[in-house]
Amino acid sequence: MERADPLTAVPDPVREVHKTHAEATRARRDIVSGEVMDEARLLRFVLGPDGAVLPDFARKLPGRGMWVEARREAVNTAVKRGAFSRAAKTKVAADADLADRVEQGLMRRLSHTLGLARRSGDLTLGFEKAASALEGGKAAWMIEAADGAPDGRRKLLNIARRSAKPPRLFGVFTAQELSLALGVEPVVHCVFLAGRGVEGWTHDVERLSGFRPLLPESWREGRVEDGHSEAGRAENGQVKDGMSDPPVPFGIERGSEAPAHRKVVGLSDVVGSQEK
Repeated sequence: MERADPLTAVPDPVREVHKTHAEATRARRDIVSGEVMDEARLLRFVLGPDGAVLPDFARKLPGRGMWVEARREAVNTAVKRGAFSRAAKTKVAADADLADRVEQGLMRRLSHTLGLARRSGDLTLGFEKAASALEGGKAAWMIEAADGAPDGRRKLLNIARRSAKPPRLFGVFTAQELSLALGVEPVVHCVFLAGRGVEGWTHDVERLSGFRPLLPESWREGRVEDGHSEAGRAENGQVKDGMSDPPVPFGIERGSEAPAHRKVVGLSDVVGSQEK
């Protein structure tokens, strides 16, 4: 029998977000560290029919849940040290690439959620509409194509910097990936509007931040493909006074021992890099 793979399952962001207060604050024990944590910091895994370990992103698959902190290092440690077998009290098959499969599954969920958000009106596309949402303080997330030209992104960052409600920044998907997710092209700039619909997206982004960077390294270092720095193009002091960082998920603060990719980068990190 072919193994069922929940990595391809699509999310229902609204249904997943609406929980009772008890569910929203439920704590679980991480099988790697033994630490009791809020569920929001953890990933649930279950055993499939063939005894293989499967991630349960929606936390709805049958079977006893095994909880691991949503970090690549934690999942790799659970595989290497047999933590899943100990938790299940039986020999289980945990693939060495389990952390990679978790990352891929979260990427698919985020892509699907963007498509749902566009159809529900929670997502605005294009430079002008994105700028309007940022100016009106309606943006929860500023989503930029990872390979987009820096000029438009810099202008939107400057608008976001002045917003009373600064959004968070996401730059994982390429323009082609955004176009495929949204069914239109080209897509370089979009904004996920604040409201109930964004909560599921935010949760998945925060989980993804434990497995890969949320922004291209070139954005932080001010590099562009033609070899000229974005800092060199910011003339007459147009880029100044970076804004306060948005909330960092899971309580991880900059300067902690957390891996660099787990430190979610705020607008000030990107805007600030253009000042240098």
